[in-house]
Amino acid sequence: MGKRGKKTNISSIKERFWGYTMIAPLVTGLSVFYFYPVIKVFFDSFRDVGAFNQGDWCGIRNYQELFADPVMWQALGNTLKYVVIIVPGMLLLSLILAALLNMNIKGRSLFRVIYFIPAITMGAAVAMIWKWIYNGDYGILNQILQLCGFEKIRFLGEEATALPAVCVVCIWGSVGYNMIILLAGIQGISKTYYEAAAIDGAGGIRQFFNITLPMVTPTLFFVLITNLIGTFQTFDAIYMLVPNTSMAAGSAQSLVVYFYRNAFSYSRRGYASAIAVVLLAIIMAITAVQLKVQKYWVNYDE
Repeated sequence: MGKRGKKTNISSIKERFWGYTMIAPLVTGLSVFYFYPVIKVFFDSFRDVGAFNQGDWCGIRNYQELFADPVMWQALGNTLKYVVIIVPGMLLLSLILAALLNMNIKGRSLFRVIYFIPAITMGAAVAMIWKWIYNGDYGILNQILQLCGFEKIRFLGEEATALPAVCVVCIWGSVGYNMIILLAGIQGISKTYYEAAAIDGAGGIRQFFNITLPMVTPTLFFVLITNLIGTFQTFDAIYMLVPNTSMAAGSAQSLVVYFYRNAFSYSRRGYASAIAVVLLAIIMAITAVQLKVQKYWVNYDE
């Protein structure tokens, strides 16, 4: 018994050794690129850090200045507008497209590829194309407006249109990817539900609302959570489309863009760290609320 127990202990130690060895690269990567930066940003939010990462401890002064900063509140308001416009619009379009492309229509595979192309295109390239489309002098949208008898609109140069214009670009860029995820969720629904509904005389629309929509809610919840987090972190489209020199920069600037400009343009890294911590707290709070209320609308029954 003693020898058998000793062999068992040696085998267990070997298994643990190889187990820890296998996960060591992942843990190292997460520690270096995720955990350490989070701790560093939180620590720097209590320091007055300049361009060369040198600074002194200043306590909660960055947070006091942050909550008294009208530009920050405007950026936070803009961020919430992005979330309110982009997330529902993206979910609705993605779900409609997924349901349509799940039907037996001609050229279905081609349409799936076309709609997915924006998801694999570089964000900078997408922004440059849309910047040309939105151009106030020779953009294609203004050419169409002129042909229809309307005046030109400076989509990215006016406060009333800059934020909606960026929302259109963000929705266009994310619909394809989320459509594929929702399509996979729809295709995972058993066809027996639809066959039984068809026998009872239910049409396509009724089947969608009574079968497809309730059964795809787990996938819809995943898409909702990921896109809420992603929209709060919207940066590249805003930064590329509406530069800081634009008259509409303030009305389109998100919290992440304001963080970037404080950290790298104004060399106020301590203040920027405070912005990042506040944004993280907001995202965590909203995600926690979503996880709490999911039981009231997400259907996990098979």
